[in-house]
Amino acid sequence: MNRELSPPVLDQAPSRVRYGVLFFVCTLAMITYLDRVCFAQAGDDIRSELGLHSPGDLGLAFTAFALSYAIFEIPTGWLGDVFGPRSTLIRIVLWWSLFTGLTGMIGLSFLGPVGFQFWLLVVIRFLFGIGEAGAFPNITRALHNWLPFTERGLGQGAVWMSGRLAGGLTPLIWGLLIVQAGLHWRDAFWVFAALGIAWCVGFALWFRNTPAEKESVNEAERALIAQGRTDEGHAHANVPWGRLLSSTNLWALCLMYFCAAYGWYFNITYLPTFLEQQFGIDKKDLLGSVYKGGPLWMGAIACLVGGLATDWFIRRTGNRKWGRRLFGVVGHSVCAVCYLACLFAPTAFTFFLAISMAAFWNDLTMGSAWSVCQDIGKRYAAIVAGAMNTIGNLGGAAAGFITGRILNSHLDAYAAAQGVAVKDLSPEAAAGALLPGYHINFLVFALVYVVAVLFWLRVDATEPVVPDTTEPPAEGAAAH
Repeated sequence: MNRELSPPVLDQAPSRVRYGVLFFVCTLAMITYLDRVCFAQAGDDIRSELGLHSPGDLGLAFTAFALSYAIFEIPTGWLGDVFGPRSTLIRIVLWWSLFTGLTGMIGLSFLGPVGFQFWLLVVIRFLFGIGEAGAFPNITRALHNWLPFTERGLGQGAVWMSGRLAGGLTPLIWGLLIVQAGLHWRDAFWVFAALGIAWCVGFALWFRNTPAEKESVNEAERALIAQGRTDEGHAHANVPWGRLLSSTNLWALCLMYFCAAYGWYFNITYLPTFLEQQFGIDKKDLLGSVYKGGPLWMGAIACLVGGLATDWFIRRTGNRKWGRRLFGVVGHSVCAVCYLACLFAPTAFTFFLAISMAAFWNDLTMGSAWSVCQDIGKRYAAIVAGAMNTIGNLGGAAAGFITGRILNSHLDAYAAAQGVAVKDLSPEAAAGALLPGYHINFLVFALVYVVAVLFWLRVDATEPVVPDTTEPPAEGAAAH
């Protein structure tokens, strides 16, 4: 067993303050997904306010969020590596909470005509994306500072499980707020914004950037966290950008994540409308809320299972390279098959099963992917995670735009063939016209996951982006 995985030999039992850190970042992941998924739940209401007729008409708003989220991942990851995750995360959450609240103002008459408000919505979603950018890279940095090697998969799996779970619960929460509590859809956005502000207060009072800054951490826990490390401290200003940009290992990781995000983004953009139009799911139906949130619920389970599995594999074999890679290859391979099954689902329930299992196998890879960011990033973990999430969310941005364009092209072609305007089509006719477009998109999703598997075969968790000659030899080196 490699010495970096061996626990420190101390008489004192380690304290468990690091699990308090894990609690805070897991709740942050939950708020992150709550705030981003609620926009899709309000899609019909927002389209009604703005006089829009097709699900694809909100594609630009979906893309605006994903694009800005991608662009600002690396800068905010850099801020976390240089100044620490505490101040960076507080800024991030306050910013996105502001624009979550502003989203709830769309459609109010004092903001101007609806044509102007559409572009205002695009701008707000872009600014919201800037706020959310860097959340997960800085969570990764916080976990890097606080968790030992043997708990990294668990930490990342728990974070992503929490986020996915909150995203899966959002349709149900939305229904309870709007249907049961009688709130207007705008009020829900303001409630979610307030949650983010409340989190910031608690986080600022409790969290510290490193174990050394937290008095309640005992020496045994500090030693456990530090065991085998040579990369402590912040990245400061001398970031080796050339090495980062020229790392083929990092590029393989990033392009894999582009493919994964391209297929997955459907779950938080077009899925609610698809279920309502194609299978007649009522907005007030609680079972329908379960169907809408199913991919994220199943993903939540998979994130935790995948995180535990990658840690278990490495402990049993000592091989970190395949301990990360194996779950990526298997997960994305099966995910591609599940998206093909979506083409043949005859009922809402069978489609729910197919799309949910696609999400499960996709998210089985999350613990591995984000642990690789720590493995190869080391003291630049937030920057590496930001790079991966940047390229990944460019995939999400591309998916939001291309998926919408494919849907609109089929709808426009059908309306033209009937000699009517799109807005004059009956709901049944519009749904029938859109279905072939959805099928093309599902086929594309399956193909990009096949490409993701090829990139996983190049990802190597034992190949740091900035080699450290003082680092202990990697596990399983002889097997490479």
